Amino acid sequence: MIASTPVASGTINSGERVILSVTNEKRRDLALSFDVGGTFTDFTLVNLASGSVIAEHKVPTDPVDPAKSSLQGWRDLVADGRMDPSLLCLVVHATTLVTNAVIERKGAPTALLTTRGHRDLLTFGRDQMYDIYDLFAPPADPLVPRAWRVEAIERVSRDGAILIPLDPSQVVEAIRPLVEQGCEAVAIGFLHSYLRPEHEEAAAKALATAFPDLDLSVSSRVAPLIGEYERFSTTVADAYVKGKVRRSIGGLTSALQAEGFPRDNELQIMLSAGGIASASEAIARPIRLLESGPAAGALVAAFHGALAGRSRILSLDMGGTTAKACLIEDGRPSLAASLEAARVHRFKSGSGLPISIPVIDLIEIGAGGGSIARIDELGLLKVGPESAAADPGPACYGRGGTEATVTDANLYLGYLAEGSFLGGRMRLDRAAAEGALTALGSQIGLSALETAWGIYRIANEAMAAAARIHAIEKNKDPRGYTLLAFGGAGPAHAMAVATLLEIDEVIFPSGAGVASALGCLVAPPSISLARTLVGRLNRLNWTRVGEIFDAMENEARRSLLAAGVSDDEITVERTVDLRLAGQYHELTVPLAGDSLGNVHVLTASFEDAYTARYGRMLTGLPIEATTWRLEARGPEGRVRLARAEIGDADPSPALTGHRPVFQALPEPGFSQTPIYERGRLLPGARLVGPAIVEEPAATTVLLHGDEGEVNAYGALVVQRGGSR
Repeated sequence: MIASTPVASGTINSGERVILSVTNEKRRDLALSFDVGGTFTDFTLVNLASGSVIAEHKVPTDPVDPAKSSLQGWRDLVADGRMDPSLLCLVVHATTLVTNAVIERKGAPTALLTTRGHRDLLTFGRDQMYDIYDLFAPPADPLVPRAWRVEAIERVSRDGAILIPLDPSQVVEAIRPLVEQGCEAVAIGFLHSYLRPEHEEAAAKALATAFPDLDLSVSSRVAPLIGEYERFSTTVADAYVKGKVRRSIGGLTSALQAEGFPRDNELQIMLSAGGIASASEAIARPIRLLESGPAAGALVAAFHGALAGRSRILSLDMGGTTAKACLIEDGRPSLAASLEAARVHRFKSGSGLPISIPVIDLIEIGAGGGSIARIDELGLLKVGPESAAADPGPACYGRGGTEATVTDANLYLGYLAEGSFLGGRMRLDRAAAEGALTALGSQIGLSALETAWGIYRIANEAMAAAARIHAIEKNKDPRGYTLLAFGGAGPAHAMAVATLLEIDEVIFPSGAGVASALGCLVAPPSISLARTLVGRLNRLNWTRVGEIFDAMENEARRSLLAAGVSDDEITVERTVDLRLAGQYHELTVPLAGDSLGNVHVLTASFEDAYTARYGRMLTGLPIEATTWRLEARGPEGRVRLARAEIGDADPSPALTGHRPVFQALPEPGFSQTPIYERGRLLPGARLVGPAIVEEPAATTVLLHGDEGEVNAYGALVVQRGGSR
C-alpha cells in the first residue's frame, strides 16, 4: 500500500450497486478484471479493502482487434470517475485469444521436430473414426502441414534408455530450410521424452542458438505425459500461438500502462484450470489459456453458490456466442486432464485436436444470445452453433445483421426492452428483429411470433440436454442441484431450462451479466503440473514417485514465489490417475498425506471413485497408475460481498412499469408483466412471476408461478413454479 494525497469523500454509483467507500489516503486497493468474450467484453472493478464491487461494465467485443474493446472499457471506467488507474494493485484478464487462434488457424507458421519415423503421428492420431456411421467424416487437420514436420535422428526407449544419441547439428540443418521459408515457431516432440527429456532440451538449445528469433515449445516442458499423439498435439498448439500471445499480452500491457496502469505491477492472466498466472508465466506456456474465460465463469458460480450456502451447483453461463454448463461439488468445480480444440463437429468427441492441459470440466453448447436460427435441409427450425457475434450482431443491433438470432427472439417476446439494453447505452430495434423473424419463419409457414417462440424453446432444449448429459456422464442427477445462472443471456433462459431439468431452485447473482469477470478476481494464483510414471500399484518404485512430487513442488513453489505469493500462503494438493490394467481411461483420485505408497488406501480410493462414476466395480483386476499430478495454490481471492440484514423489503419502489411479455402459462399469449429494476430490490424483497427484472448487463425472466427472494448478498433466489 502507498500513501498519497487525500481524495474527495463520497460514493460513486455504478448504475447497479453504490459501493465505493470513503477513503482518506490513496491506497492501492482496487482490482480490475476483464473477460473478452466472442460478443461482449465484461469488466468488474472491486475495492479489495472493503471487498465491495464498485462497478460492472460491458462493451461489444471488436472481432478484428479485441484489445480495442479492453481499452475502450478501461477508458469508460476512468472517464466517468469510477476508476483511478494509479490505485490498481491487481488487473486480471481472461481471453479467447488462444481459442480463436486455433479455431481460425491464425497462429504462426509452425514446424514440428520429431523422432525419425514419426512425422505422420499428427495425421494418424488415434486411428479411430469419431463417427462410426460416416465413413467420410473429415478429421481435424493438424496445425503443421506434413512438409513442415522434420525428423531428428535420435531414439529413446520406452523405459528411458538412449538407443540413438541426438546430433544437435543435424537438428539445426533440418530446420534451417523452413526458417528460410518463413517458419516462426518450432514444436519439439520426441518419442518417450516424458521419461528422458535430454534430447529435447539439447535440440531446443541448439535451435535457440542458431535461430534466436524462433519461438520454441518443448513437449517435456509443456505436457510431460504418456501418449505421443496428445503430447505432440499440445506442444504444436503451444508453439503455434506463442508469438501471438506474446505480442497481444505485451501490447495490451504497454497500452494499459500508457493509460495509467502502474508499471511496477504485472498483468495477471486467467488459466484454463481456474487459477491466475503472471503475464510472463502465461506467455511461457500459452496453451494453458485455451479455456480462460469459461474457467472464470465456473469459479464465480462456486463463489456465489458458497455465499448462498449451496455446495451442489449446476452453473449456466450463457453469453452472446455460447453457453457453458459445469457441475460444482463441495464448492469446487472438478478438473479434467485434457480437452479438444477446434472440433470439425463441435459436439462430436474425437473430431478436434487433443490438448493435454488441466482444465475445469465443463460442457459448451452453441446457444448464445447471438446464435443464428436457420431452417435445415429437412425443413426444421435450428439454432446455432453459428453466431452473429458483435459485428454485425443480431438484427436488432442495427449494425447490418439480417439473420434472426436468440436475442431477436427474446426482444420480440418482450423479455428484452428496446431502451434498457446495456443500461440504455445500446438501443435495440424491435422492427428489425420482427423483420428477420418473419423472413425466417416464412420459409416454413410460421409467423414471427411462432418463430420467436420456437427459437427460444429450441435454445432452452439444447442447453438442458447438454447439461443433462454432462451430469449423467458423471453419474449425477441434475435434479439434486441448484441452477446458478449468469452471463448476458443466461438469466432470460434459466427458469425455462430449470423446468426442463426439473431443478427446483435457481440463483441469479447480482451483476449476473458480467459475473465471469468477477470470477477472475476470486481465482487464486495457481499452477498445475503433471508427470507420467506408469506402473501397477503393487510394483511401483515409490521412492521414484516421491522424487517426482518433490521436483514438481519445487517448480510450483518457484513459480508462485515469483508471482508474489509468500511460501507460507502456498497450499499443495497431490492426485494420481489410476485405471484398471487393460483399460484406457483413468480416474483421478486424491493422495492424502498417508496414502503415498499405501496400496490399500489407494485401492480403496480408486474403488470408491470407480463405483461413483460407473455404478459398479470390476473386482479382481490389478490397478495401474499412469500420471502423478500436483496443484499448488496461493491464497483465495480477497473479494467478499458485504452481507446485508434481511428485512421485509417492499419490491414496489423497484417497479418501473409494465410491458407486454409472452407467457406460455396459464394461457399462451402476451400479458402486461411487471418490470423491476434490479439495483433497487433490497434484501428480503419477494417477487412472484411472471415478472421481468432488469439490470444493465442482463435481464431475468420469472415465469408463471415462480417465487423469488433477494438474499443477504443481493442474489435473487427463485423457487420454480410447481416445485413447491
